[in-house]
Amino acid sequence: MATESHEAASPEAIPGAPGQEPAGAAASGTATEHASGGLPQFDFAQWPGQIAWFLIVFFAMLAFIRLFAAPKIGGTIDAREAQIAGDIAEARRLKSEADETAKAAAAELAQTRAASAKLAQEASAKAQAEVAARLAEEEAKLAETTGKAEAAIAAARAKAMTAVEGIASETAKLIVEKLTGKAASPAEVAASRG
Repeated sequence: MATESHEAASPEAIPGAPGQEPAGAAASGTATEHASGGLPQFDFAQWPGQIAWFLIVFFAMLAFIRLFAAPKIGGTIDAREAQIAGDIAEARRLKSEADETAKAAAAELAQTRAASAKLAQEASAKAQAEVAARLAEEEAKLAETTGKAEAAIAAARAKAMTAVEGIASETAKLIVEKLTGKAASPAEVAASRG
């Protein structure tokens, strides 16, 4: 029973079921909310302080960005633009050097081609002259050999003709002797040739 009187004496000490608060607790919670003003951003009495802190933080951030972040970013952008401009200028310089080198190489190639064509013409003319000289030399040798061969043939023909005449005379003598039974005189043999 002592416990019952103690419970009855302090109803605020007994916890309520969820969603049910004791009557005294509800009254004291409302009083606390009214005393603190609820959420500070909805309390019009605290707006001037909030606006002041907002402006302080805003201008501090603005000053930080203006004095430190923006110059660093701007410097980086300027440095990058300068680097890009330098790279473009260097690329143009290298391109012009490459163009000049290509022109020089083309001129040298044309000069080399002309020199090689001239050298080829000279070599061809020299080779043709050598061929013509050798051909003339060989033709002279051939003509000499042909002349010697024709002279030898003519001599052999003359010798053969002389031998043929002798053979013909001998044959005529033998034929006359066989037919007539007597030997033919040299005058008769000569008359038979003519």
